[in-house]
Amino acid sequence: MSRRALRRLRGEQRGQEPLGPDALQFVLRDDDDVEEGSNPGLGGGAPAGPGKEGVRVNNRFELINIEDLEDDSGVTGERSDCALAGDKGQAHHGSPETKSKSNGHTAKAATPEQCNASGKLRKKKKKQKNKKNCPGGPSENGLEDIDRILERIEDNSEFTCPGPPPLSSRKHVLYVEHRHLNPDTELKRYFGARAVLGEQRPRQRQRMYPKCTWLTTPKSTWPRYSKPGLSMRLLESKKGLSFFAFEHNEEYQQAQHKFLAAVESMEPNNIVVLLQTSPYHVDSLLQLSDACRFQEDQEMARDLTERALYSMECAFHPLFSLTSGTCRLDYRRPENRSFYLALYKQMSFLEKRGCPRTALEYCKLILSLEPDEDPLCMLLLVDHLALRARNYEYLIHLFQEWEAHRNLSQLPNFAFSVPLAYFLLSQQTDLPEHELSSAREKASLLVRQALTMFPGVLMPLLEYCSVRPDAAVSNHRFFGPDAEISQPPALSQLVNLYLGRSHFLWKEPAIMNWLEENVREVLQIVDSGDPVVGSCESRRKVLFQRAPRNIHRHVILSEIKEAVAALPPDVTTQSVMGFDPLPPLDTIYSYVRPERLSSISHGNTIALFFRSLLPNYTTEGERPEEGVAGGLNRNQGLNRLMLAVRDMMANFHFNDLEAAREDNPEGEGDWD
Repeated sequence: MSRRALRRLRGEQRGQEPLGPDALQFVLRDDDDVEEGSNPGLGGGAPAGPGKEGVRVNNRFELINIEDLEDDSGVTGERSDCALAGDKGQAHHGSPETKSKSNGHTAKAATPEQCNASGKLRKKKKKQKNKKNCPGGPSENGLEDIDRILERIEDNSEFTCPGPPPLSSRKHVLYVEHRHLNPDTELKRYFGARAVLGEQRPRQRQRMYPKCTWLTTPKSTWPRYSKPGLSMRLLESKKGLSFFAFEHNEEYQQAQHKFLAAVESMEPNNIVVLLQTSPYHVDSLLQLSDACRFQEDQEMARDLTERALYSMECAFHPLFSLTSGTCRLDYRRPENRSFYLALYKQMSFLEKRGCPRTALEYCKLILSLEPDEDPLCMLLLVDHLALRARNYEYLIHLFQEWEAHRNLSQLPNFAFSVPLAYFLLSQQTDLPEHELSSAREKASLLVRQALTMFPGVLMPLLEYCSVRPDAAVSNHRFFGPDAEISQPPALSQLVNLYLGRSHFLWKEPAIMNWLEENVREVLQIVDSGDPVVGSCESRRKVLFQRAPRNIHRHVILSEIKEAVAALPPDVTTQSVMGFDPLPPLDTIYSYVRPERLSSISHGNTIALFFRSLLPNYTTEGERPEEGVAGGLNRNQGLNRLMLAVRDMMANFHFNDLEAAREDNPEGEGDWD
């Protein structure tokens, strides 16, 4: 219903706003006289525009469907002007009685006019909504039809594909949810919101930090945040992926050089001094976190790691997303490695804290940053976290999606974890009977394939679970001691890593009974001379000749003793830094550390002797770096050196040597 028709129903016209007691009178046209017959004597009517005839209706509701009553603004302006002119003429030339009557009519009409003015905007909005909701109604021009068609297309697209556009299968399994990145979400499910958030609510009133973050929650005990010189930039975007990289400005580069000098000094106090001047230097926080963890101070170690994550999240690019699965960080750049390591350390703390679901989300986040290269080899850990979090459907879905192009069944952890997930899924009572039986059959089939491909896993697994195997199994040539000895070293490393991490998941009696049934069936297959057994043996020799560098890096970070002991000598003999374990051989450096001037390089044997006694010793030609404990006081190193020399000279006893020579002048002695 048009606005003009509403005004006709109320007897309104444009230009009837209250301009004054003498200047306003209501002028009705011929069609209004028909509708409002109760007011016949309110002045003369205004002349209608050319070609415009009044519309006479017997029923007011016939005006609802009449859209031709909309007049042009020019015609309305002429009529309102004519009405005002007629009113002014009556006001000047009329009698006082006429003036009093007109004033009375004006006073009576003022109240409904104010009410109508307040409701005009509301009625206009209702009219627009009614037009949108009526797809079959007439339109004034073709633009409304186009808008209506576009709205229908948008409605259909929203109905078929709600939310963000669907990702590919590889990105879908790496989708990260923000709410699962917060460990409080998981702890609330275990202990309740009151127990988890009871002490945190008063602290949130005073906000000292510039932005809200997803990875960590800033604490009041942290230093006030100031930009440390860390930023992120967008390198390129191609094929739906965005490649980012962290950057260090000159101030942060100087702090990084001081950090490397502090690490070479082998003194944790130097890192503490550096953090006093740069409280949000990421590598210093991670290195000091490791030092606290070695000293069994887990709370401080976790706090330092969270502070490092907060510093890096504050430096995110506006287009960098944690949840989309399309953002990439190249591990070959040293500036990006700190973010990988901080996420891994935080994930380890969450797992030890009893939050496997949150740790699984962090694992997916690390894997999504570079899924093709997988620099930290998170595929060796994601199955363990999924089983601990009882997220069996996700593990099965990941295996089904990535098996075709990643050959996950060739990894011992996936070969045994996926059938275990199927079996645990078949033990749930809330699924239909046919799904339970199908999951049980799938689990038995996959575990038989895993036992055929990796026979050296069975006996160590039973030993971890404190289960004594049957004599028919332990004495068989396929599962006996030869199976573990004959497997390649790279495969032994993966088996030790999996068993050292996930052996306790197999200790349930129902799982052991199910495993025993399938072991006996595998023995029957081996005794029957199935050619599958020979093909699996030849495949093991080809696939596991040597483990890649990312697996060695994962073993070092995992700190599982059995796996670390199986590392090859070329890895154990080289120095491994905690802030950058086994850097890639094709590292991309954005800046190079300047060479330090040292008198050792010039062949100064005296300085070399003093430095062997005291690593912090510096000569006159060396300039101590600012921010390091050895450079704060030059005399401190010299004093320590003098004390060391005095102690060394005090331990020499020349008299004892001369007495020994007098007792045995010929140098003869008994050699026992």
